Amino acid sequence: MATTQEVLRYLNAVDYPADRDALLREAEREGAPPDVLKAIRGMPPVVYRNKEEVARSVKTPIAEETPAEKGAKARDRKHQHIAEYLRRPGP
Repeated sequence: MATTQEVLRYLNAVDYPADRDALLREAEREGAPPDVLKAIRGMPPVVYRNKEEVARSVKTPIAEETPAEKGAKARDRKHQHIAEYLRRPGP
């Protein structure tokens, strides 16, 4: 999966504000690899005002959990002293 820095590297020429589709078109125009395009497609379909908002929204390995996965991690009492994003949901 792509990192935030990899995604931003292909979005240098974007004129903000821009929606997710505009970011995707720019990344495709710049020749972004498939994992970068996948990360952009995983972003919420809203208008982004600047690169900082893109960086907070881009789907990276740490930010890819769903609300259901987050709930499963919160209910898992055996790993309460492990950082939330490092916990895996139980069976």
